[in-house]
Amino acid sequence: MNVPDGLVDALLTMGSDALIGTNHAGIVNFWNLGATRIFGFSADETIGQSLDLIIPPNLRERHWEGFHRVMATGESHYGHGDLLWVPAQTKSGQRISVEFTIAMLRDQTQRPAGAVAILRDVTKRFEEVRTLKRQLADLMRKPLEPGR
Repeated sequence: MNVPDGLVDALLTMGSDALIGTNHAGIVNFWNLGATRIFGFSADETIGQSLDLIIPPNLRERHWEGFHRVMATGESHYGHGDLLWVPAQTKSGQRISVEFTIAMLRDQTQRPAGAVAILRDVTKRFEEVRTLKRQLADLMRKPLEPGR
């Protein structure tokens, strides 16, 4: 594959989207500037730490069940171009909505060695859609006026 000069560096240092890498145990081993912008943690605060930093407490058990299953089997329903949405949390504890894609990292024997995800904060869009859905539901509950 012919990779244009500077492409890898541009992707790794982008500030718009979070790029987060983990090992097979879910320990962060890569954290870019976009991850810092979105989640509020610096790379120094996250490298060597669990993904629990950004997973809301009530979702951790379900996350880790899936993560460990994928690392054990090498199979996932995700990672084939699927765009996933989940709640996440920032350093301040604020809940946000993120969309992400994920890819499995493999070792020389093709066994799962970790994962990398590209995440985007979509909190504003999520809130706008939720507001529109509420407004639509309200309109649907109201009886139509005669002549309309």
